Amino acid sequence: MITKRLLFIGTMAMSALLAVAFTLEVSEAADPNAFNRLMKPPSKRNPPPAKDGIHDPESVGAEALQPPKEAFSAMPKGKSGNYVDWVQALADQKIAPRFDRLDPEAKPILMDLNIVREVKGSMPNVVYPHKQHTEWLDCSNCHPAIFIPQKGANQISMAAILLGEKCGVCHGKVAFPVSECRRCHSQPKGKAATTKAEAGAAAAQPAAQPAATAGQP
Repeated sequence: MITKRLLFIGTMAMSALLAVAFTLEVSEAADPNAFNRLMKPPSKRNPPPAKDGIHDPESVGAEALQPPKEAFSAMPKGKSGNYVDWVQALADQKIAPRFDRLDPEAKPILMDLNIVREVKGSMPNVVYPHKQHTEWLDCSNCHPAIFIPQKGANQISMAAILLGEKCGVCHGKVAFPVSECRRCHSQPKGKAATTKAEAGAAAAQPAAQPAATAGQP
């Protein structure tokens, strides 16, 4: 009888603990965007350095830095992250990134090549544009530590990206977050990829001659 009563009390105590834990978990997860600093409401986007949680608010230097909202005011607008379309800003010559820290005259080595990764399910295929990345980055920033430059050598998944691996090394931190699905999944299924090199090779081929009809030489 005593054993059964103790077992009952122990079961009730465990149930109470689980209920408290579940309540706390739900409470902490009430705001689904709380975990991601790139998904804040408009009123809290791009705060001044002294209030961004990154810079030391006690430092005089934090107050001397230009507030992001002021710096970004003339930039082309984006739909996520810090709400600046940095690729368009570079194309419009609104910014001029220095490719080499020590040499202001250094020029990037551009690679105009799209890599298409076929994905399972109904999502469109992923198109990776080298051009937009090599305008900012050197090849060694990604190869071979993050991506092995060999076909079929890289296992990429959304789980890995969300854990900060592969594309997630940059995207969601210093590049647009993965909430912008169609910026990467941009090629409809069944549509052949055409690079500029392939298009140029196709254009260089002579046009096919029409087949001769009956009675013609």
